[in-house]
Amino acid sequence: MPENEETEQVETEPQEPTTALEAEQAKTDPWADPDAARKEIEKLRREAAKYRTKAGELEPLARKAQELEDAQKSEQERLTEQLTAVQERVKAAQARAVRSEVRALAAAGFADPDDAHAFLDLDSFVDADGEIDADGIRASLDDLLKRKPHLAKPADNSPRRPAPDRTQGSSGNGNRTPNSRGEVFAGLMQKALEGR
Repeated sequence: MPENEETEQVETEPQEPTTALEAEQAKTDPWADPDAARKEIEKLRREAAKYRTKAGELEPLARKAQELEDAQKSEQERLTEQLTAVQERVKAAQARAVRSEVRALAAAGFADPDDAHAFLDLDSFVDADGEIDADGIRASLDDLLKRKPHLAKPADNSPRRPAPDRTQGSSGNGNRTPNSRGEVFAGLMQKALEGR
């Protein structure tokens, strides 16, 4: 048995590195030796504490930088909203101007000038600089009158007047309403006596 004990002791002792690579790893690996591992752990703890302290010092600066970034972002969003609102107002003003121009040019040939802009694409008459193409409007109005002649003014240039209808209202057909109070009262009394 004593031989077995020696054999067991030999097996429990750390073995010598067999290759040069293992020898190099044993020198650089602090975890192989408990004392070296403890020293490495303490060194890492000191580094972590130093980084935690530095992070604690930098955290307010990071928060302030984030607040500035958020403020700048909201300023940018505000400016974007203002730009969008201005662009919409400009577009609405251009549309009103084009409608007015179409209405003015259509007044000469159309029975109702408001009908003209209902059939036209008003955006096509505004160029990139916001200028209105009056010649294009005239050409489009002429083309519209050719396609839809019922929109044109009547040829006699006189306004249409309604024809009188003599069957309506009080006329000489005997259904006249009395004008005086006495006649109205007499009519009511007559109806009451007749039982109507």
